[in-house]
Amino acid sequence: MTSIPQRLLGEALLISTKQTPSKTAIIVKGKEYTYSELKESAERLALYLVKSGIKKGDRVAISMENSWQTVVSIYGTTLSGAVFLVINPQTKADKLQYILNDSGAKVLISNSILKHELSAALKDVKTIQDVIITGDEKQIIVADSTFRLSNFESIISSDIEVRSLPNIIPNDLAALIYTSGSTGFPKGVMMTHQSMVFTTWSLIEYLRLSEEDRIMLLLPLAFDYGLYQLLMAITVVGTLIVEQSFIFTASIYRNIEKYKPTVFPGVPTIYAMMIASSKENPLAFDCIQKVTNTAAALPAEFIPDLKKIFPNALIFKMYGLTECKRVCYLEPELVDLKPTSVGKAIPGTEVFLLDAEGNPVPNGESGILHIRGPHVMLGYWNKEDLSREMLKQGNLPGERILCSNDLFKMDEDGFLYFQGRTDDIIKTRGEKVSPIEIENVIYKIDGVKEVAVIGIPDKIMGESIVAHITTHELTQLNEKDVQKECMSKLEVFMVPQKVIFLNEMPKSPNGKIDKKELKKILLENE
Repeated sequence: MTSIPQRLLGEALLISTKQTPSKTAIIVKGKEYTYSELKESAERLALYLVKSGIKKGDRVAISMENSWQTVVSIYGTTLSGAVFLVINPQTKADKLQYILNDSGAKVLISNSILKHELSAALKDVKTIQDVIITGDEKQIIVADSTFRLSNFESIISSDIEVRSLPNIIPNDLAALIYTSGSTGFPKGVMMTHQSMVFTTWSLIEYLRLSEEDRIMLLLPLAFDYGLYQLLMAITVVGTLIVEQSFIFTASIYRNIEKYKPTVFPGVPTIYAMMIASSKENPLAFDCIQKVTNTAAALPAEFIPDLKKIFPNALIFKMYGLTECKRVCYLEPELVDLKPTSVGKAIPGTEVFLLDAEGNPVPNGESGILHIRGPHVMLGYWNKEDLSREMLKQGNLPGERILCSNDLFKMDEDGFLYFQGRTDDIIKTRGEKVSPIEIENVIYKIDGVKEVAVIGIPDKIMGESIVAHITTHELTQLNEKDVQKECMSKLEVFMVPQKVIFLNEMPKSPNGKIDKKELKKILLENE
C-alpha cells in the first residue's frame, strides 16, 4: 500500500505507476498492459483533450464495451480535469442522444462498430465538439455535422507536446453516473473526486484488498459496480482482468484457470448460471479468495453451492445504490449466522432507519434507509427538484443525507435486512430500470390502449419485468410482438420477461392504474 496521500481520482494511477511501472495493470483479450503503458496512454489522451480546448469541469462521454480503450479514456479524462460519464454501449440512439444533450458533453469517445447508433444519436446533439473513435472513424457519418472526427489509436500513440494540466481539487466534479429515473429519463449522479476517492478506499478496506489481488471484471464499466473494480485495482496496485460479459462462460472459465484471479465480483444472475453449470459439470476455482455480490440480494440458498465452486473464498454480501455507490456489507465470517442480512455500514459512514414522517424506527420494524457519509452524491445533474427529494437536511447545519427510498429492518445487533422498495424503479440484473421508459415504448405499438410495467421478486435477477397491456378492439398482438419491439428500442436488460394481456386494468379511486393490485394478483397466482 502507498503512503503518498491520494486526493484526486487520477492520482491513484500516477502513484501506482511510480511504485511498479512494469507491473501488469490491465489484461484484456489476452494482452497485458503495464502501469506505465496505461499512464502514458492516459496522459496522451489528457493532453490531447486539453490542447483541443477541454477545460476543467467539461464533460467527456465514453460509450464503449469493456476494453483497453475504455480504461484509458476514463483515466485520460480524469487527468485532464474533465468529468467522465461511461455510457452502456447497448444504449439505443434516442437515449444516447438524451444523455449527451443532458450532460452537455463536449467530447464523445466511442467505437466504430457502434456507427449506426452513433450516427443517429449525433444528428441533434449541439454541444459535441470532438468525436474520438477507436477503429475506422470515417464510418461515423452525420450530415451537416460541426464536430471534429479523431482517431483514438492515433492520439494515444502520438508524441503530444507536454503541457500543464488544469489544477483540480477534491471538491471538483469527477464523474456523472447515469441511472434510470422514475420520470423515465436517466439521471446523472454527480460524484466529486473526494467522494470517489473516499469510496474506493472504504471498499478496499472492508474487502481486504492488496497489491496481490487480481480482480476479474465481468460487469460493464458503465455500471458503478464494474467501474469501481477498475478504480480499486489501480489504487491498490493490483491487476484487472477485463472481460466483455458473462455470455461466453467457457471462455470465462478458461481465463480463470489461465490468469488466476483472486477476486470475483458478480450479481445473482451470474452466480445462478455458474451453479446450474456446476450441477452438470462440477466447477471449482481454488484461486478465488474473495467473492462479492451486490445489485440484487444474494439468495441464502446460493451460499452452499458458491462455497463448492469457490472453496477458498470469502463471500461478501453487499447493498448499494448509485447515489452513494455502496451502503453496507456483511462480514463474510457471518454469512452463515445472518444469511439474509446485508450487514452494516461501510467504513467511515453511518446508516439509520426513519419512518415516512422522519422519525427514528425501533429495531425490528420496517423503515426507510438513510445514509450519511462522504460517499453521498452531490446531487443529480440539472435536476434540482429530484435532488431535493433524495437529499434531506441532516442534523448538522448544511449537511445533506441520502434517502434511499428502500425499506429495511435492523436487528438488535445493528444488522440490516432489505424489505423492498418505496418507488417504482425496478432493479434487475444489476441495473436500475424505469417502468415509464418501457411503457413509453410499448404505448407506441399500434393497438395498445394501456400499459403498466412492474417488477416482481426474482431470486436470480433481483426483480423480473412484467408488462400488463390492454388493447383496442380487433387488435392482434402477442407477447413476442411486444418483446421484439422492446428489443429494437431498449437495452436487453429492459425487455419484459413476461407480457400479460388484460381486458381491463385495475384502477385506484382517482382513476390511476393500480400497480400494487397488479403485483398482488400476479404474486397470488404464482
